[in-house]
Amino acid sequence: MEALALAALGMAAGLLMALTGAGGGALGVPLLVLVMHLPMQQASAMSLLAVGLAGAIGALLGLRDRLLRYRAALMLGGTGMLAAPLGVTLAQRLSQPVLLALFAAFMLYTAWRMWRTGSPAAAAALRPVQPACVRPDGELRLRWTPRCALVLGRVGATAGALSGLLGIGGGFVIVPALDRHTNLDLRSIQVTSLGVIALVALAGIAAAAAHGQLALDDALPFAAGAVVGLLLGRRLAPRFGTALLRRGFAVVAVGVATLVLARALRGG
Repeated sequence: MEALALAALGMAAGLLMALTGAGGGALGVPLLVLVMHLPMQQASAMSLLAVGLAGAIGALLGLRDRLLRYRAALMLGGTGMLAAPLGVTLAQRLSQPVLLALFAAFMLYTAWRMWRTGSPAAAAALRPVQPACVRPDGELRLRWTPRCALVLGRVGATAGALSGLLGIGGGFVIVPALDRHTNLDLRSIQVTSLGVIALVALAGIAAAAAHGQLALDDALPFAAGAVVGLLLGRRLAPRFGTALLRRGFAVVAVGVATLVLARALRGG
């Protein structure tokens, strides 16, 4: 029964990844904490394994469809892999209530940003006139410049640190950053984000395992559910508009953040 519950929660996280391109840990971690009553550190480790595996499969499917910008994914993922163990180490030193409060704060910020960019016009208004990384018309690849590499490296490091600290996979940093700093279309941004999530999660998983926080008996059913959810979500995604997905997630994120914050105030 517990394995089935974990698989169901993983499926919810995988669906979120497929529909938004963001890390399913934003839903998976609070579900594991609130429903399965796991400590934050263990929930984060399980989430990283699930989102990493699902992200890798999504990225490979995107590579087949020529949507994955693998050079950008490697740049973002490389710096993220360097920063992820730092986040994991910090998580081991923080108390459960503090970690829960940080997670709730991040979710509220994410909800605000998702709602603010809920329409294509609003999202476009927030982009700079000249993005740091540009894909010329008629080409698939981005044109690499020192500015582009610097911006993507900084974004990757931020995503990696948050991934290790909170188990979120980093997608909620990567997707808006790619939307802001590149002229890639949304599908390419989402798939590239999944590639980064897979790389960053790998480093976080290794660090969590080294700290003894990864329980494979529980993590594997959760990860399997995430893969099923991702594959299902890929079929459902074309039926929903971007604005509906962004604002729908914003509402869910506020509800989740409220529950997590209440748990933190009760002492974890």
